[in-house]
Amino acid sequence: MYRDRLWTMRQYAGFGTAEESNKRYRYLIDHGSTGLSVAFDLPTQMGIDADSPLAAGEVGKSGVAISTLADMETLFDGIPLDKVSTSMTINATAAILLAMYIVVAEKQGVTPDKISGTVQNDLLKEFAARGTYIYPPTPSLRLATDIIEYCEKHVPKWNTISISGYHMREAGCTAVQEVAFTLANGLTYVQSAIDRGMDVNAFGPRLSFFFNSHNNFLEEIAKFRAARRLWARLMRERFKANDKACMLRFHTQTGGSTLTAQQIKNNLVRVAFQALAAVLGGTQSLHTNGMDEALALPTEDAARLALRTQQIIGFESGVTNTVDPVGGSIEIEKMTDDIEAQARDYITKIDDMGGSVAAIEAGYIQNEIQTAAYQYQQAIESGEQSIVGVNKHISGGTEENVILKVDASLGDKQRQRLDDIRKKRDNTAVKKTLSALETAAKGSENLMPYIIDAVRSYASLGEIAGTMRNVFGEYHEASSI
Repeated sequence: MYRDRLWTMRQYAGFGTAEESNKRYRYLIDHGSTGLSVAFDLPTQMGIDADSPLAAGEVGKSGVAISTLADMETLFDGIPLDKVSTSMTINATAAILLAMYIVVAEKQGVTPDKISGTVQNDLLKEFAARGTYIYPPTPSLRLATDIIEYCEKHVPKWNTISISGYHMREAGCTAVQEVAFTLANGLTYVQSAIDRGMDVNAFGPRLSFFFNSHNNFLEEIAKFRAARRLWARLMRERFKANDKACMLRFHTQTGGSTLTAQQIKNNLVRVAFQALAAVLGGTQSLHTNGMDEALALPTEDAARLALRTQQIIGFESGVTNTVDPVGGSIEIEKMTDDIEAQARDYITKIDDMGGSVAAIEAGYIQNEIQTAAYQYQQAIESGEQSIVGVNKHISGGTEENVILKVDASLGDKQRQRLDDIRKKRDNTAVKKTLSALETAAKGSENLMPYIIDAVRSYASLGEIAGTMRNVFGEYHEASSI
């Protein structure tokens, strides 16, 4: 990890309205969080405005609802964007949300070269495992590359993509598959940027990765070590990258799918071991899940305990006093070698198919994940895989858990807020910027400047995403039935 400081303690949060989420961010910062990580609701992730019939019942449920620049201004009100690093978990609409963040910073008097953070911007894993895609793979890859290219020139401290294995692991893949599919996708993004004429040694150091941390303690440590080593080797072999561009810098989140709705306090122990594995594996950034997240968004108490878990590891455990403290262990070194070798075999198969896009279009990666998930579930149901509180050491009676409940009326509030903005804004300017974006999308220009102009005019997220839908179309996964 870092040699001179702890990892970034970054708690993933966002729910309801921008005002509510802003209060949670201030709370986390006041309690020692050193970075923000924004969760967006499903309509925002899918490029759908709050007043769309498709958004009904989903506004603000799984994250914060963002419809226009006004919401983003509220979300970061009172938070100095030149002093706080922000990670945004957003993919299909990543360019739009990043554009909003850039404009909010400018309104604070902070120039783009002063802001830092990460935008997930990894569409390939959406096709493979998660499903919040909008456009087909080719234009999606174009948009991801546009962000990389634009930020290299204008937002140099921004990590332009977080190549994510987390969601594939949540969908059921193995540790080896998580490494293999994540790095294969990473190679695709690197090649796309190089094809655009970019220098791997210029954009390579701004690439970041996002991994899961599960319950098999030693395997997880070895997984992180194997991923770091394999990425460095691949970058040198394929692209002759320098040392900085070969570094695999990664954020880790503890395993959401490992949390149980039964005996939720057991999740505190699971999260602690998962977090420790990530630290021993060399993570640069870490989110620890709340114990109650199998039931709902975390309460303030659960979020605070999750953050305290990181702080106890960082300030009390002593594991940060040594670089790679488990290095040299016979079992750890063997597992690291095995995971690297098996992941490389997968990458070779994907290369032979024509790369990640071709492998996804053929359904290969999806089928591998589904098979692994099925086998794991069979192991749980047979008792071969023990889950305390679920199929082993089951307590009688029922638990009373305090869970966070999102205001059911917030959809109405968000729709009213959007309606107010549409009435106040200069709609002629909105039409002009959206028309310019549509023309640019039909060509080959970088779309970020056009998206930023549309954001400044207070065009809504749905209007901007819809403009690109008109040009790129929508992706519909082929049915296997």
